[in-house]
Amino acid sequence: MPRRSRSGGLYRVHPAVAKAAAVIEGLPKKTGRSIEEWAHLVARKGPAGTDARREWLEREHGLSATAAAIVVDRAEGRGAEQTDRAAYLMAAAEYVEQMYAGDKAVLRPVYDALVDLALSLGDDVKICPCQTVVPVYRQSVIARIEPVTPTRIDFGLALKGAPGTPPDRLEPTGGLEKGDRITHRIPLSSVDEIDEQVAAWLKIAYDLNG
Repeated sequence: MPRRSRSGGLYRVHPAVAKAAAVIEGLPKKTGRSIEEWAHLVARKGPAGTDARREWLEREHGLSATAAAIVVDRAEGRGAEQTDRAAYLMAAAEYVEQMYAGDKAVLRPVYDALVDLALSLGDDVKICPCQTVVPVYRQSVIARIEPVTPTRIDFGLALKGAPGTPPDRLEPTGGLEKGDRITHRIPLSSVDEIDEQVAAWLKIAYDLNG
């Protein structure tokens, strides 16, 4: 298994989770109520239905759309791993276990090797699993590890502005045209395919995001 040697844990809090946690932490100062107090208010006095509750919080209480969505999720008993740093970190490892269970278990060594390669770039690299993909961050996403079939991982790379002509092995994702961060991918089926070329393009993605 990959290890992060200096800071003690393999995964880092996803930026979206950190942002949501900051919204929650700021509620008492901005609104006079904590997340628990807002959730209790919704349960006691709010309308029925998720959408109606969000609209009510925005219209009647002046909450932002983001804060309203977070409050309603809390009131309805869901989303802890999307808003709480500790809950997310507990869920992150499970996301990976589920991604590489069953017929995709054979790909787990490829995943582990890619994580090790990413972490070797610097202490500012962050591995932030989602339910179906694992993004790699520096300032923004620089790569994405996605098991697309039982025999293949697509290793996506953010290479907008990269110098040189990509080799045939580096496939465009359409990201340049759509404005997505991930612009190219390298299909991988074994650890042996993670060669110097893969490492070099990942380093370019890392450097572009410095």
